[in-house]
Amino acid sequence: MNKDQLQRETQMRVRTAPVSVLAAVLLVAAAVISLVGLHTSIDELTTDLIVSHKRFPIDLIGSVLNSIGLLALTVVLSFLWRATNARRPALSVAVKFLAITGGALAAISGVLYQVLIALVAHKFVSTGQQTYSQAHHLTNSTILLLLPIVGQVGELLLAMAIVLLSLNAMRVGLLPRLMGYLGIFVGVLFLFPIGSPVPVIQAGWLCALGYLFSGRWPSGHPSAWSTGEAVPWLSNQQAREKQGRPARGGRAKPVSTPAPEAVIAPARATTGATTPKRKRKRRN
Repeated sequence: MNKDQLQRETQMRVRTAPVSVLAAVLLVAAAVISLVGLHTSIDELTTDLIVSHKRFPIDLIGSVLNSIGLLALTVVLSFLWRATNARRPALSVAVKFLAITGGALAAISGVLYQVLIALVAHKFVSTGQQTYSQAHHLTNSTILLLLPIVGQVGELLLAMAIVLLSLNAMRVGLLPRLMGYLGIFVGVLFLFPIGSPVPVIQAGWLCALGYLFSGRWPSGHPSAWSTGEAVPWLSNQQAREKQGRPARGGRAKPVSTPAPEAVIAPARATTGATTPKRKRKRRN
């Protein structure tokens, strides 16, 4: 990557940082809005339509905020694909299309479904006898049955894009290992929301991603962003070995020093003066 491309990427990275934080805020706000207001404790079609009619403004605002958050997430993933592809051209362009298509399907289907449900609920409340047969007839249209499926397909594609991009960005050194593994977990949470209905983990990952894009990462900015080349992150053991420190739980290798050479004393010549007394006596 030449200097001009690297400079343009840096500018785009700084601009994408607030978009990532905005996506986190909107997704959390949409989830919180969906929890407030009137809710029914009975899973019954006629009651659901009546409550939906009363919650129409709140649910519509929540769906719009959620859709904008998903589109912002799509922008972040598209930039991450571009940066990863510049360092690893083998990354398929299909991953980018997964992010764009998935985000668009999930965002559009969510708003359309909420608008149609509001219209159906208004018609149910204002006309007819408000019976189960009437409610079933109003909600049995093809588009109302297809929109939730379209939304689930969009979330599936979006989750696949998050997992693949987190893994590949971590391999080329754009994401630290913690961020890469957390991104894979976030992708799984998009399909199987575990725990709180508010996407706290997803929002935390997006905020951390925005902080990384801003160039203020606590442990230092990844070298892959500044060099434009793939610089994989070293594991803890590799980092210790590079610094000459022992691995955790091990001992440092002893430094071998050459053994001192043995000094051999020269043999002394045997003369008459050095001959033992017993030998001299025998000669005599």
